[in-house]
Amino acid sequence: MNQPAADRQTSLPPSSCRRETSPKENARALSRQYGVRDAAFQAAAQGGGENYFSAFAVFLHASPFHIGILSALPQLVGMVAQLSSVKFLQYLRMPVRLIFAGGLGQALCWLPLLTLPLLMPDHGPWLLIVCAVLYFACGYATTPVLNSLLIDLVDTSSRGAYFAHRARITALTSFVALGVAGAVLTIAQKWEISWFGFVVIFLGSAAARMGATRCQTKISTLVPGHQLEATNGFRHFLVKTATGDFRYFLLFSGLMHFAVLISGPFFVVYLLRDLHWSYLQYAGWMASSISAQFLTLTAWGQLGDRYGNRTLLRVTGLAVPLLPMGYLLSEHYLFLLIWNFFGGVIWAGLSLGLQNYVFDSLRPEERTRGVALANAMNAIGWGIGALTGSWLATVIPTHLSLGLLEITLASNLPFVFCLSGVLRLLIALSLLGTIGEPRRLPPPPSRQLVWELPLVKPLAALWPWRHPA
Repeated sequence: MNQPAADRQTSLPPSSCRRETSPKENARALSRQYGVRDAAFQAAAQGGGENYFSAFAVFLHASPFHIGILSALPQLVGMVAQLSSVKFLQYLRMPVRLIFAGGLGQALCWLPLLTLPLLMPDHGPWLLIVCAVLYFACGYATTPVLNSLLIDLVDTSSRGAYFAHRARITALTSFVALGVAGAVLTIAQKWEISWFGFVVIFLGSAAARMGATRCQTKISTLVPGHQLEATNGFRHFLVKTATGDFRYFLLFSGLMHFAVLISGPFFVVYLLRDLHWSYLQYAGWMASSISAQFLTLTAWGQLGDRYGNRTLLRVTGLAVPLLPMGYLLSEHYLFLLIWNFFGGVIWAGLSLGLQNYVFDSLRPEERTRGVALANAMNAIGWGIGALTGSWLATVIPTHLSLGLLEITLASNLPFVFCLSGVLRLLIALSLLGTIGEPRRLPPPPSRQLVWELPLVKPLAALWPWRHPA
């Protein structure tokens, strides 16, 4: 049946009322798609390569001291690379060149990183450390400018949702890459050719890094870069421009990274060397955390958009101290798998809150320097924490006596983990109350916030009589 003319006129608005997307909006939308693809490629390189750096070091008979240096030194050099890249960008004035050079350099670093330790195994751990320093320096040099470009792609009201979606893609790809790499290494281990397994997964990571570089260069050519410069230096920004809340946030983030990295690099040593896990078991342990992030990142992003990223930091910052302490309770594989899943839930919210709080706190002209400064504080905490942990691993005993209570574990590393948890708790209790919310949002009702937490809300749906109206 034909539609009446009057109805046709009312159902089709005049062209003057239609909203047509501008070329700039189309470029932003396309860039957001490339941003998601970039996350997938980077996750493949990280999940299938970077996450096995420590396992490769253990294969090369690295000591806990080597593992600590491997975790600390690349981060400290990466901090210098980030700060230098901001200065360098003022003279280069073309972000695409910096992004391409850094990405290509990082992809090429996989070749010496893989071959030199195998060709000279007597110096393998130190050669791995040197190559890892070059690898992370190239990658971190592109981080401030890339993050600044990505922030410009999304409106403030939907920033949490977009970066949560991007992080979910990262988690899913990392999950797959971890599983594939773990299976490859396990098969190679059974055939007694573990070195060949590392060759396969590291070359695959190099290819993934090239894919990420292509996506990043697309973003840098589609998004104007005129706001990437800052006229003043880092000292002026920190002393004159940055708010008090942002300064306290930098202190909290840097100290929390310090406390976390006291234990972080040594889980692989504890699981592979002390508990004698296979590479596949280790991959499953890491995948449990990544799967938890995939399941909860969207909910964390919505929570941050609704109640603010300060709320995310407070909720997760008070829970993250519990995570390393659980390794004192049991050495059973299933327990540690479930515990690491719970850890993935907490880390998903904390990582998203740390990232988006920086984005919300900075004006466009400050973002490159602000992001670089925040990453530098994290790198300093990361490096000092890893070195401190490697020292503690040499002095803390494996046996603890407290009156009638005696604890003897497979190694002293769980005691290092517990100390890390205590420091995290002290930092959270001391500094979380000093951080304000950069956006104007109403304070969340405490009871409602509990029911909105990831995993709590779907479980609460199963109990309608407990769910608040």
